[in-house]
Amino acid sequence: MNIYRKIKFSDWLKKSLLFIRNDPWLWLAYTLFVALILCLGRASYALGIFSAVVSLFVGVGIAKYSDLKHSDVASVGFVWAIKKSLPLAILAGMAIVFCWFIFSALANILDGHVEMITYFFFDWQYTPENLNRLDTREIAIWLYGYANIALIFTLLMFVTFASWFSYPLMLFKDYTWSQAKEAGKQESGVQKEAFYKMLAFLIFEAFLCAVITPLLTPVLYVLTSIFMFVSYKTCFERS
Repeated sequence: MNIYRKIKFSDWLKKSLLFIRNDPWLWLAYTLFVALILCLGRASYALGIFSAVVSLFVGVGIAKYSDLKHSDVASVGFVWAIKKSLPLAILAGMAIVFCWFIFSALANILDGHVEMITYFFFDWQYTPENLNRLDTREIAIWLYGYANIALIFTLLMFVTFASWFSYPLMLFKDYTWSQAKEAGKQESGVQKEAFYKMLAFLIFEAFLCAVITPLLTPVLYVLTSIFMFVSYKTCFERS
């Protein structure tokens, strides 16, 4: 790995968009799947956050499958991508849900609303009052607003306590958490200009989706998965 080669954010953006073009139907199908999965958050915040994080990281495994399918090496099946990425994605989802629950529970306790803690696990909001009074855009904001906050929370937690590259390093190179954190932090430091621009771009898009373009929230999740794989590949799988 040539750690002295600087990479531009525009390179990652261009490569990610071209990467989608290689398998447009695959990514369209996965985007629709994510759109349905994110709806779970209006029945249970815990389940919604867990499913959102899992779908984000499983998307990285699907990106690897797509990449291998269009490479000269032996290709693998779609089921392989799911089996490969799902266990680690579940662990990541559980960790994010646990952290979110701690913050949520402390906030409710400090506000004197202890009884609200259980609503984190079950809060059925699919009622006529919520559905009938909203137009399409308002429904999308209502459905996916939490998912954009969950995405920002996940990104910040990972870059703070691990690294942007930790998940793909553990998934594709079998690094331990500490090894992936160290290698990821080192490469993030080398590519810090591109890395911080990418992180700012994704967080800005998440805020944008939360208030202006909520229907694009599933697209943002898929794009983040692809960004994670493409940036990992350009830094750790250079020929």
